[in-house]
Amino acid sequence: MSNANTTQLIVGVLLLFVLGQSMYTVSETEQVVITQFGDPVGDAVVSPGLNFKIPFIQRINVFEKRFLEWDGNPNQVPTRDRRFIWVDTYARWRITDPLLFFQRLRDERGAQSRLDDILDGETRNAVARHDLIELVRSNNRAASDVQIESEEESVILNAIERGREEITREIQKTAASRTSDLGIELLDLRLKRINYVEEVQRDVFARMIAERQRIAEQFRSEGQGESARIHGERERELAQIQSEAYREAEELRGEADAEATEVYAEAYNRDGDFYAFTKSLETYEQTMDPETFFILGTDSELLRFLENTR
Repeated sequence: MSNANTTQLIVGVLLLFVLGQSMYTVSETEQVVITQFGDPVGDAVVSPGLNFKIPFIQRINVFEKRFLEWDGNPNQVPTRDRRFIWVDTYARWRITDPLLFFQRLRDERGAQSRLDDILDGETRNAVARHDLIELVRSNNRAASDVQIESEEESVILNAIERGREEITREIQKTAASRTSDLGIELLDLRLKRINYVEEVQRDVFARMIAERQRIAEQFRSEGQGESARIHGERERELAQIQSEAYREAEELRGEADAEATEVYAEAYNRDGDFYAFTKSLETYEQTMDPETFFILGTDSELLRFLENTR
């Protein structure tokens, strides 16, 4: 290969390299700010497509066009009624003015740090201006709809003036006014979690356990009372049944004795001597045995059937 061809090849490679450095592509989810020696040049590029810049001198700074997430750290905050609680928040935001965003914050890391200051501060201020019940409840629905009452006692909840939803909207509105000059739009903010601090939480759990135990003891006492009532009714019904059975048995025994007496009377009327004889034999059988000795006179009525063997 000649020197001329080699030179042309080198020049061609250099031209391709320079051309590659001067072109950049913007996707649908991106927006770009061009900087020259660290300072922005021209307007931000927000439309997708192929674009050009001065190679080696200008740089591209790419920012997200989609929604971004901010997740705050839980903070211990006192309420207006002096209840110390942990408040955990999250938000969604996006970059609406990439040029202003770059000038004020440079990148997303700087934005997250600035949002920490703004959103945590506004949340702390809002919580300190309201009672705990305002942060917990969203409306004034009845306690029976919340399912926190027993069958015999109701729980009366204090009425609220604003509620959790309105307070979060207030935090979002106030914070949005502070982020608008940063090229950021705050889309949404929510209280992810509200909880007591550990010391108060233990007391709350202890009261909840005591209340559940009281309700359980009440149900247990009612159950024992109901058991005693059922047992008493069972004993009463059993005694009534036994009494009725004894009465019927005595009636049947009386009727049987009457019929037997009637049979005996009829037998006696038919042949009195034979009846007396059979009854005497029954008496002999019931009173005499091989181990018993009787000393009776000859005129004893018991032996009158033994005097004459005929």
